[in-house]
Amino acid sequence: MHVCQILKTKSPGLISVTPDQTMVEVLRLFRENNIGFVVVSRSPGECLGTLSERDCCNAVAEYGIEAPTMRVADIMNRSVATCSTEDFLPFVMAIMTNWRTRHVLVMDGGVPVGVVSIGDVVKHRLEEALRNEQALHEYIAGTAYH
Repeated sequence: MHVCQILKTKSPGLISVTPDQTMVEVLRLFRENNIGFVVVSRSPGECLGTLSERDCCNAVAEYGIEAPTMRVADIMNRSVATCSTEDFLPFVMAIMTNWRTRHVLVMDGGVPVGVVSIGDVVKHRLEEALRNEQALHEYIAGTAYH
C-alpha cells in the first residue's frame, strides 16, 4: 500500500503551529483535535520542525515547571522523519523503527502534505490481515470459486 492511499482515508491537510506558540497551547490543540503531532511553520508549505507529545514530555523532564510556557521553537524537533507519498507502508514502518518515532511527515515535492502515525500503520495492517484471513477461509471452504 502506498502512503498516498493511507492519506486518502484521513482528514485532509496538516495541523501546524508557529514557533512562537507555547507548549501548553500546543497541548490544548492536541486535545481539541485528538492528535499528538504537529508541524511547526510560519507559512503554509513550510516545515521548520515538528512537535509531538513525546517532545513535550521530554521538555517537562528537562526543564520542569518552565516547560509549559516555553516557546515551541525552543523544544521542537528539527530533525524530522519524512517519507514520500509514493513510498510503501513497510518502508514507513522501517523509518518509524529506525528513528524510534510514532509519526512520519509525508512530503510531496518538498512540501509537507500529511502525517502517517503508528495508529495508521496498525489500522491498515490489521485491515490487510483480516482481508487475508477472509480469503483463506473462503479458499478452504471452497466458496472462493465460481
